Amino acid sequence: MNIALIGYGKMGRMIEQIARQRGHEICCIIDIDNRSDIDSDAFRRADVAIEFTTPTAAYANITAAFHQGVKVVSGSTGWRKDHSEDVARLINGGNTLFWSSNFSLGVAIFREVNKFLARLMNRFPQYDVAMEETHHIHKLDAPSGTAITLAEDIVEALERKEEWVSGTLTAADGSVSGNENVAADQLRIDAVRRGEVPGIHTIRYDSPADEIVITHSAHTRQGFALGAVLAAEYTAAHTGLLTIDDMMKDLLQ
Repeated sequence: MNIALIGYGKMGRMIEQIARQRGHEICCIIDIDNRSDIDSDAFRRADVAIEFTTPTAAYANITAAFHQGVKVVSGSTGWRKDHSEDVARLINGGNTLFWSSNFSLGVAIFREVNKFLARLMNRFPQYDVAMEETHHIHKLDAPSGTAITLAEDIVEALERKEEWVSGTLTAADGSVSGNENVAADQLRIDAVRRGEVPGIHTIRYDSPADEIVITHSAHTRQGFALGAVLAAEYTAAHTGLLTIDDMMKDLLQ
């Protein structure tokens, strides 16, 4: 399979390495200094483009790839709030996007545990729930896309929660901004930015009697990169709006 990379930072380089190990060709690499190469024969050769960039660049990259007739796998977060409807229209027009806030297979498993626990805890209103995510200092969006996805799953299952809200943000220098006081029907997500942490997501159910905690902690970015390449392999054979849930169902059959 021919793969184009959009974004060539640490994640892009790791995706390249794993893709080559799995027998794929990297036919084009797009980074900040050669973005115009999206309009090239090399890019159009791609069966799938894997896009890991920034919240401000992702939408333009996705639409540019669609314009070239190339399917996209995107792991960029922070752009969907403003552009999800536009992308949905493009997908309905015949384009293909596989989007996930997190490509780690471990996170996919953790998400299923989270949904099961939330359904169970719906019966026990004495437990309040909150979440904390910790990532490296280079991450631009907060809370993380993965935290938002986990929170949306909780809100869907817990009748006592109407929405998630941003709580506190602890910056790399230790300064804290935001607010920890939220309404009873809101799920608070706190964010921490520290060092080179690949990603930690912790969900706490606290009651006067005890506390239940589940955590997923990534050791390296390698799991994310492998998941992105697996998603590209899945996307090459499918069309429309694709998710990690679709791929997991396929892998578990």
